[in-house]
Amino acid sequence: MKVIFLKDVKGQGKKGQIKEVSEGYATNFLLPRGLVRPATDGNVKTLENQAAAEVRKKEQEKDEARQLGAKLDELTLTMKAKAGEGGRLFGAITSKQIAESLAATHGIAIDKRKIELNDSIRHIGTFNVHVKLHTEVKANLTVHVTEE
Repeated sequence: MKVIFLKDVKGQGKKGQIKEVSEGYATNFLLPRGLVRPATDGNVKTLENQAAAEVRKKEQEKDEARQLGAKLDELTLTMKAKAGEGGRLFGAITSKQIAESLAATHGIAIDKRKIELNDSIRHIGTFNVHVKLHTEVKANLTVHVTEE
């Protein structure tokens, strides 16, 4: 019996795959648990439409990430912090603070885990911070730290 896998089944197939399985296994185990659907012409067409919609959705997310990346590349984020002698900060500027400041001042919400800081910012100055917006899209944000 030809079936379309709706979920990954160990040793049998992955989600979205069309495969031939024994009829007893399909009717007694896979179908009652909702793991597969019979591979009729209509179900195969539905699967193809879902796959095409998923590809379009991923492309749209990638385009949105590119647009946001272009906006971040042009942006300079100014942050104020208390500093001692020699421009050394009391504490540090972290990715969480950068994300909060970006959301507060420019209305751009970015998860702090997507902001890539090798080390926390501990001095006054201008720093380039890498932001991973998508698996294939990265942006550079300029952070300018001034004394409060």
